[in-house]
Amino acid sequence: MKPSVILSSIRGKMIKKVRKRTAKIEAFDSGKIQSAIEKAMRVVSELNIGDSRRLTDEIVSEINAREGSFYQGIPHIEEIQDIVEEVLSKSKLERTAKAYMLYRRARTHARELKKFFGIRDDLKFDINAIRVLQERYLLKDEHGRIIETPTEMFERVAKSVSLSEGNNKKAWEKRFFEMMRNLEFLPNSPTLMNAGTKLGQLSACFVLPVEDDLGKIFDSLKYMAMIQQSGGGTGFSFSHLRPRGEIVRSTKGIASGPVSFMRIFDAATEVIRQGGKRRGANMGILNVNHPDIPEFITSKQKEKQLSNFNISVGVNDEFLRAAENNEEYGLINPRTGRVARKINARAVFDAICESAWMTGDPGLIFLDEINRKNQLPDLGKLEATNPCGEVPLFPYESCNLGSINLTKIVENAKIDWSKLKKIVHDSVRFLDDVIEVNKYPFIELERAARNNRRIGLGVMGFADMLIMLGIPYDSKEAVKTAEELMAFVNKEAHNASQALGKEKGNFPNFEKSIWAGNTKSMRNCACTTIAPTGTISIIAGCSSGIEPLFALAYVREVLSGKHLFETNKVLEKTLLKEGIYSEKLIDSIAKTGDLKNSRVPEKIKKLFKTALEIDYKQHIAIQAGFQKHTDNAVSKTINLDNRTTGNDVKKAYLLAHKLGCKGITVYRYGSKKEQVLYLGEGRKYSRASSEYAGGTCIGKVCTL
Repeated sequence: MKPSVILSSIRGKMIKKVRKRTAKIEAFDSGKIQSAIEKAMRVVSELNIGDSRRLTDEIVSEINAREGSFYQGIPHIEEIQDIVEEVLSKSKLERTAKAYMLYRRARTHARELKKFFGIRDDLKFDINAIRVLQERYLLKDEHGRIIETPTEMFERVAKSVSLSEGNNKKAWEKRFFEMMRNLEFLPNSPTLMNAGTKLGQLSACFVLPVEDDLGKIFDSLKYMAMIQQSGGGTGFSFSHLRPRGEIVRSTKGIASGPVSFMRIFDAATEVIRQGGKRRGANMGILNVNHPDIPEFITSKQKEKQLSNFNISVGVNDEFLRAAENNEEYGLINPRTGRVARKINARAVFDAICESAWMTGDPGLIFLDEINRKNQLPDLGKLEATNPCGEVPLFPYESCNLGSINLTKIVENAKIDWSKLKKIVHDSVRFLDDVIEVNKYPFIELERAARNNRRIGLGVMGFADMLIMLGIPYDSKEAVKTAEELMAFVNKEAHNASQALGKEKGNFPNFEKSIWAGNTKSMRNCACTTIAPTGTISIIAGCSSGIEPLFALAYVREVLSGKHLFETNKVLEKTLLKEGIYSEKLIDSIAKTGDLKNSRVPEKIKKLFKTALEIDYKQHIAIQAGFQKHTDNAVSKTINLDNRTTGNDVKKAYLLAHKLGCKGITVYRYGSKKEQVLYLGEGRKYSRASSEYAGGTCIGKVCTL
């Protein structure tokens, strides 16, 4: 029986109307009360249709009994909800009552924020989602006023992306819209921000060449500015620039070296601020055999230097063997190709690890591993990645990313593989269509994108999904789940791309790829990536990428001078189900961010271990598990406790290489003066800045 057709047993005069918050008068529908009660029941696994009907009748009876106390005999929606709380509180369903009250309070805070920002939220997003939608995604007029709802945003994106579907565009527009509205899949930020607008640049990130020529260097600087103004991030290899101190023949001057040019790119990024919607982000890579590698390694040790860059050293297998054997290796002048001098490999590797321990930079890019898995070896070697390292790219290539919300494919503590398959196939088509409708800032980008048609479908909400399955992140079963999940996603993404190749044609460089000879059709040279997600995971209401939870509860400033608690929703539901949820418990959790000192059952503590409680070896094992079945690369921060040593960093870097990762980045908590989240100490609460986007990218430069 549908809730809207409940037949109440109440006799006598019946309330027929209700006053909404807008003062609008609407017909009273007791079915909405039953629906709300059942929603709360589901949260705590107490769903019982008989109980929900009985409670609804009791509530309706109480509303009718109080008719005389209502203005003009018409109850306000808040008065009805007060009565619902009263009746539920008196019932034996204490957990359901708490779940209802928590949801009501969260919606109250969300309405306050929407009113402040002038947002018409037709999808009932939470406070965090409303904040990022207001800041970055919903369109505004020339006066800064928001002019679309979240539903209209998804409609705008779906309509724009489906334009390449010809006669079938209406059907695909509907499917794309439903997938986003249901928060099953979301594309990268520029697609949400720019689809259907005059700007129309939909790609997340690009790689630009940096050649050893002053004019071409500043051409790349100009191109970087154009990309970042449109909302994209940029990656560079500075390995082709001549070393500092070498004489420049044309002017008889002295070359300033790669790091000096990186500072110019960094300053330009600071000025541009990516169209005002998100911070600029770059990846700077220097090969380990470049003569300026010692300067590069320490280039971010001073606070605020290269603050818009993540940096990574490009290392090969030969260097790592030399470091292990304490041997010398040659530093090669890229202009002449000759060995400039020799240096001890172990000393260089130790310096890399020490700097990473101090500041989080540099990370490592494993160039040989990347090129062993290069889908287009005939085009040359891959040398650079996007800002968070999840996509190795050729010069001028772009990454068009999207992520599947894994919390939406779990039903009754099991993965719904058929639902996941459908989402994967629709998502691959969506991302391929993005390549068609994208407005590229300049022609070289369009050519590279269309010739290779590289896309990056990934996942988010992995930590939440594990909890929903009853699997601790810090377990062998979690690694096994990572491998099984991504093997399925990768296989189905390839199947979808093969089908698209038959329907629409292969990517132009197909004959130069690893796919030629193995299959007759493939639409995309690569299909899968694991990105950090950031703000799109906030919209989706799930954990970031494949990261563990970092803080379970903390305080954030959401309005000027107003702070609100934020609690992980999966934890909240778990505590409610166990019947142990309380304001006092949440208060204590917010002071540390974890459950270590909380009075909760050990099984819950084990299930909700946070990033800093998890050994670095497990972090890397999860990353490697996903990388086994990912075409491009995997973005993951290996979070380290403040007490971690430089030797631990060294072990982490070597383990990542051994397990087949394409790169690694670490961050030791507290190694930078400024973070976007601080865990509480003593009586202080854990506190997040407005820039914190969930996940564990608390001290790195992220394109969120």
